[in-house]
Amino acid sequence: MLNVNLNHQAMLFMNPIIYPTSNLKKSSDFIIERGKGVYVYDNKGNKYLEAMAGLWCASLGYKNQELIDAANEQMSKLSYSHMFGGKTHQVGIDLAEKLSAMVPMNNAKVFFGNSGSDANDTHIKILRYYFNAIGQPQKYKIIARERSYHGVTIASASLTGLPVNHTHFDLPFDALGVLRTDAPHYYRGAQAHESETEFVDRITQNLEKLIIKEGPETIAAFIVEPITGASGVIVPPQGYYEKVQAILAKYDILFWADEVITAFGRTGNDFGCNTMGIKTPDLMTLAKQLSSAYMPISASLVSDDIYQALVEPSNKVGVFGHGYTYSGHPVGCAVSLKTLEIYQRDNIFERAALLGDYMQAKLQTLKDHPLVGEIRGKGMIAAVELVANKKTGLAFLNGDIGNFAMKSCQQLGMITRAIAGSSLAFCPPLIITESQIDEMIVILQQALDETLIFASKNNYIV
Repeated sequence: MLNVNLNHQAMLFMNPIIYPTSNLKKSSDFIIERGKGVYVYDNKGNKYLEAMAGLWCASLGYKNQELIDAANEQMSKLSYSHMFGGKTHQVGIDLAEKLSAMVPMNNAKVFFGNSGSDANDTHIKILRYYFNAIGQPQKYKIIARERSYHGVTIASASLTGLPVNHTHFDLPFDALGVLRTDAPHYYRGAQAHESETEFVDRITQNLEKLIIKEGPETIAAFIVEPITGASGVIVPPQGYYEKVQAILAKYDILFWADEVITAFGRTGNDFGCNTMGIKTPDLMTLAKQLSSAYMPISASLVSDDIYQALVEPSNKVGVFGHGYTYSGHPVGCAVSLKTLEIYQRDNIFERAALLGDYMQAKLQTLKDHPLVGEIRGKGMIAAVELVANKKTGLAFLNGDIGNFAMKSCQQLGMITRAIAGSSLAFCPPLIITESQIDEMIVILQQALDETLIFASKNNYIV
């Protein structure tokens, strides 16, 4: 047990930070001071296995000297330059060319931003620009799924399908034309005695009914995470994306892959689209593991057909009126290029596939635990859903049990995250070893046992 008193931490003086995605009344100062490899250390010297790679992003772990050197070298050469008015730099050009060649798209064009949220905002604007340019201004609606996560800016939060990101914010769903369709989660969404095939048929039929009801001539795109993250690591059943893409093609609706979490080896392939059998998306969103989180950077990629339609209208106006101060920041680009180089040189994607199989198998050894309802994932991303009744799959009414389990893991020396109520997420750095995965499982087992005792004593179990 670590020398950590979480109750004491909760009473610490609150500093001036407004903490993101936190309970502002209960947030405490848990100060991470340094990191190395797959471990981080707090300001009391306690060591933690970082089983979430930060926020699904620190793929190469901490204190990677090659990435540090790449940043230092670029800072000493060109610490900053913007990309407005056609100004550019070679490192940005090189990164764009590298990404265009990597992604499963046709001659992709790349717009750089700072985060997954702003990258999805960029896509919303490009979609509107594109359909205005080709004479279809009525085609602006976007279908997003329940229990999806696409960011927290005004526009991207509107695409997100999680109530916690909507409550009190008065988001402009209708103005943005956001439509909702079913989450492809068989465990939670299946009807009584419904097979996976029947479940897929039903929810894809619901998608088609929604398109017909709204009018396909009004719908621009359908956005998906190939495998979800913050909503509980939902892995759609076999055949789901095949049916979805057939429907979209039938009604001339663009496919938008939000790969902020799933890109760059996370699912055991270079991209989540390839893991899940998604063919040639029209738009892709990248961030997080693009730089192994060493620098904030994102990329919004569109097909050449979309890009070409933007060119002449921008010429008539005199400018394509969208861009950020830090679009294509040279240090972010340099670190990202080095990250991609390491991925390929060290066969990180192939390694992640092998270690991902190992991690998934080890997690399955916990399936008989009284609290475990479902274990799901692909490659190096997974979730363990805790339930109030193992036989019926009854969910806990609130997030108390998930939070208790998360804090138990922390006290035992592992950082994970409670998501989607009572699911624990696992997304370790891709450089993790088998022995470190074993360590992760041992801690998780003990935390589950502690959580079971707490849940039983406090009548959470039904």
